[in-house]
Amino acid sequence: MDGLVIKNTGSSYLVRTDSGEDHSCKIKGHFRLKGIRTTNPVAVGDRVGITVNPDGSAYITEIMPRKNYIIRRASNLSKEAHIIAANLDQTCLIVTLANPVTSTTFIDRFLSTAEAYRVKAIIVINKTDLLTDPEDAELLEAVTYLYQSIGYDVIHTSARTGEGIDTLREALAGKTTLLSGNSGVGKSSLINDIIPGLELRTAEISATHQTGMHTTTFSEMFPLPDGGYIIDTPGVKGFGTIDYDKYEVAHFFPDIFRAAEECRYGNCTHTREPGCAVLQAVEDGRIAQSRYASYLSILDDIDHEKYRKGF
Repeated sequence: MDGLVIKNTGSSYLVRTDSGEDHSCKIKGHFRLKGIRTTNPVAVGDRVGITVNPDGSAYITEIMPRKNYIIRRASNLSKEAHIIAANLDQTCLIVTLANPVTSTTFIDRFLSTAEAYRVKAIIVINKTDLLTDPEDAELLEAVTYLYQSIGYDVIHTSARTGEGIDTLREALAGKTTLLSGNSGVGKSSLINDIIPGLELRTAEISATHQTGMHTTTFSEMFPLPDGGYIIDTPGVKGFGTIDYDKYEVAHFFPDIFRAAEECRYGNCTHTREPGCAVLQAVEDGRIAQSRYASYLSILDDIDHEKYRKGF
């Protein structure tokens, strides 16, 4: 029978069949994703085929073709990558500008991965109730303008005051959405506001390190009151990119890609080549320094990976 993977528990997967039954399933056989080694061959959001034995044990025997997925470099160095979720309509990146501060490098790496795997991305700036100083308001305006000018939707929210919750709820309705972000950005609190009665566990921010504590242990899919699903995932500290060619990285930065059309050379890496329109746009302020720094950080990753592999 066929079903939908709605939870990854680490050792097994919870599959909801098309008839509405839930089965805890192990994996049977070996699954590969285009030759990429992954820590989890099956992901929340996958459509799968399962076999249920007379003793009640169940196994995933087939993964249906995915329309897309989001993947990141795994923290487990023995593997190459971790599939965060599959078959998405969009993804919401939850970020905060205070308590804790989400780095623009993290934002840009996530957005570039969404671009690479053809998943629409929305930026949700949460905890706006903490931005009370004039400098905070200017930062919020600047970050919002930066990403809106590139073409991303930006929503301001506060789980504490309720700001933006209705707007976010409307953006999620009827769609399958991955919610991701650093630990401590208030993702679980937002989900509790969006789905009354769910009551996901939340935790306070570490006063010493200004980082969040993991309250979501495994990825899980929840149905929305107005239709659609959200996929809640454990908070991540960093976002490692994978499977990039250095000549294609600019394709996943829409602002850099637009400027690159005017470069003198078609294989321009936008680092030191003469006649590079991207370098000129950075100098002129038409591409943000933070965006260009994020672009360079991914190129550094690629060079480091080639060095590690010995070529």
